[in-house]
Amino acid sequence: MNYKFSSDRPIFIQLAEFLENDILNGIFQEEKPIPSTTELSVVLKLNPATTLKGVNLLVEQGLVEKKRGIGMFVVPGAVEKILQKKRQGFIDEYIKPLVKEAKSLKIECDELISSIKENY
Repeated sequence: MNYKFSSDRPIFIQLAEFLENDILNGIFQEEKPIPSTTELSVVLKLNPATTLKGVNLLVEQGLVEKKRGIGMFVVPGAVEKILQKKRQGFIDEYIKPLVKEAKSLKIECDELISSIKENY
């Protein structure tokens, strides 16, 4: 685990995003455990409360579940949920502004799609 935290956003959110990416990339697999909050706190040198808050965010999103006395596990379907969330974020952050700018430049939809295909 080599996470680099920046100061521009809350660390617990960044931790949740790092863990999401690790789930997406197969480092933590569905129905398998993730490291405990204690282990994450020690390894990442984070306050345990911050770590717990980040992991709880994944629990709230339905990506991780607590199994009493056993640990935290990635839920079945977590990868698909993360992909859907990231795809929607991509559309909101990149596609919508792109379309808005294309419209302001009077670029027709077919021309925009053609340009995207050429650069894909």
